[in-house]
Amino acid sequence: MVQKTKKMTNIVLFGPPGAGKGTQAEVLKVKYQLVHISTGDVFRYNIKNQTELGTLAKSYMDKGHLVPDGVTIKMLNAEVEKNPDANGFVFDGFPRTQAQAEALATLMEEKSSQINAMVALEVDDQVLVGRLLERGKTSGRADDANEDIIRERVAEYYRKTDILKEFYKAQNKYFGVNGVGNIQEITARLSEVFDKL
Repeated sequence: MVQKTKKMTNIVLFGPPGAGKGTQAEVLKVKYQLVHISTGDVFRYNIKNQTELGTLAKSYMDKGHLVPDGVTIKMLNAEVEKNPDANGFVFDGFPRTQAQAEALATLMEEKSSQINAMVALEVDDQVLVGRLLERGKTSGRADDANEDIIRERVAEYYRKTDILKEFYKAQNKYFGVNGVGNIQEITARLSEVFDKL
């Protein structure tokens, strides 16, 4: 019997700080049996375990510099390699620039796959600020407790993301999803997009 090549579904999950990406990524991971790759978690894991890439990344971070895309892509490649039988991946926190999006497309092509969609949770700024200030009461994160910092983080997200939105729109791979409502309502909207891919 001929082995059929398994189709992978790879999603870039996007949204401003407080949009609920982490929560939805966990739900979708289980529902569609995908592997959730959070760039922040990958960085923390590599630095904590003092991997070669983690040590290299930390050397840039300690100087206050951004970690070069090449290092980040190598970390993500290692995560993808760890899951050879995955049905697909949810990338959370990456890409953030067009150069990163192009590098991710190349990485997936090397795995005989592709990014199927960029799905962005769209939430009004006022709602985001309220959510993050609420989260700040329990998260212990200083950047969740200061409204000016929150507004700057949200503005920075839009400055960077508009470029990516256009990049994926040009490939008919951009899907905006209303990110306001309870977890189940938002999951249902995301599922409508996922089910069409």
